Amino acid sequence: MKKISVVSPCYNEEGNVKELYLETRAVFESLPEYDYEHIFVDNDSTDQTVKVLKDIALKDPRVKIIVNARNFGAIRSTYYGLLQAYGDAVVLQFSDLQDPPALISDFIREWERGYKVVKGIKTSSEESSLFYLIRTLYYFFIGKVAEVKLTGHFTGFGLYDQEVIEILRKLDDPYPYLRGIISELGIKSAEVSYRQKQRTRGISSNNIYRLYDYAMLGITSHSKVPLRLATILGFFMSLVTFMVGMGYLIAKLIFWQSFPLGTAPLTVGLFFISSVQLFFIGIIGEYIGLMHMRILKRPLVVERERINFY
Repeated sequence: MKKISVVSPCYNEEGNVKELYLETRAVFESLPEYDYEHIFVDNDSTDQTVKVLKDIALKDPRVKIIVNARNFGAIRSTYYGLLQAYGDAVVLQFSDLQDPPALISDFIREWERGYKVVKGIKTSSEESSLFYLIRTLYYFFIGKVAEVKLTGHFTGFGLYDQEVIEILRKLDDPYPYLRGIISELGIKSAEVSYRQKQRTRGISSNNIYRLYDYAMLGITSHSKVPLRLATILGFFMSLVTFMVGMGYLIAKLIFWQSFPLGTAPLTVGLFFISSVQLFFIGIIGEYIGLMHMRILKRPLVVERERINFY
């Protein structure tokens, strides 16, 4: 009997984890030919999430819990959870219930057809139309600048064969961009589309800073275009500045008495060039920051406790 590991990262999801457990269990009750385990990776929740999970795990040994020593961030905690799963296939199912657990059966069907990766793709969403548009524009942009073809509206929700998980274990990346890594590996994958639900319980831990972090991680991990754009634009601006300066000098020499140099053009030019420099210094800083984090080789996660792992 093949075993499916379901990995659910969670942080302050006390109102969702029990329903997620029940919906996942119902899926596998309809798939009696498969054994399964449900691994919850708690990222040091400050509410009753861990207590609710322990109550569930006490009654069902298939529910396993990893509690992190502190909040290591969603990127590291999610990736770490995948590495702890040793089923024949591993399903990444987030705990906010915006991605339907019912799709697990579709993922398994595609997996049995020979696909090593099955991706859940959002084709629409009940969330804010503005946020969905911003995400669409981001995926369009990164699709143009990335060195590998990245899948739009793929958040990591999907199924991964254990062979893929073994590859991820060997990467030793302390700050991994899972979606990009899966695309970069070039493994044959299937796509299952769905409409993303709106969160009904709890508050999302995502904020502008974290969304920006995800976006920059995707860009800096898979594209050199911003760095090369800085070089090209710097050369172009230098050329334009030289030509404007020469034009001003010639005009002043010809019309010495009537042509005022003025301070406005100098001030505007100075602020413009300075803003361009600061922007690209920030871009370079993002790349250096990512390099620094990877050089440190810190562990993805430090655990506080494990429950139901034998």
